[in-house]
Amino acid sequence: MFTSVLMIEKALTSADVEFVTTLHGEEPVSFHVLLQPRGEQADRLLRAIDDVALGEIDEAVREHETPEGEEAKSVGERALEVSLQALRTTGDTADGRLIEDHPLDALKAMVEEVGADEVIVLTDPHYVEEFFHRDWASRARHKVGVPVLKLFSHSKA
Repeated sequence: MFTSVLMIEKALTSADVEFVTTLHGEEPVSFHVLLQPRGEQADRLLRAIDDVALGEIDEAVREHETPEGEEAKSVGERALEVSLQALRTTGDTADGRLIEDHPLDALKAMVEEVGADEVIVLTDPHYVEEFFHRDWASRARHKVGVPVLKLFSHSKA
């Protein structure tokens, strides 16, 4: 069985589930999902810049509506459960948890805990962080000791 740590920031779409569950062909996969709610991971300015770069001006204006704190945690818990159920319906195994502290520390700990074969970082584009190589995938490559695959989510949250 192949063991993947999947790092996400929102609920997986059906296209995302199909994408990650078919990466290894017929080999069964055990997914260990880490989810950090969007409201907890970056400040509003960076998110707004990403929205503008994607041509989504309306989204940039609504960044102040992104849940934060306990509200973000509640939204994150629901997104995590939806994602785990979607992965399980494919026949793969899946467990997960919310990230409550620094995401890369949580990622490294999970990789070590489960003996992961790889890390998959599946997020919306974050142009500012990616340009400066400060996105999760770029930073994880130097920290986790296993291959890191960076994928973009198939739809906006």
